[in-house]
Amino acid sequence: METALYRAPIYEPTVDELETLKKLEMGEDVSLWSAAKEYLSKRLLERGLVSQDAERHWHITDAGRAVIRRTF
Repeated sequence: METALYRAPIYEPTVDELETLKKLEMGEDVSLWSAAKEYLSKRLLERGLVSQDAERHWHITDAGRAVIRRTF
């Protein structure tokens, strides 16, 4: 039996997700450990707003930048 991944039709980032995107935009280092420590969900990765490098550090994508510009 397959399980389907549900995605809400409209994506609204949480305050923590927006804060992390802003940190990445400003050039601050956000590792997977610090993101987990801040209770950040994997939605940023799932939505393509961030990417990870080989060292598992997060980097903001163009889609993530667009969310920041749209929100603020």
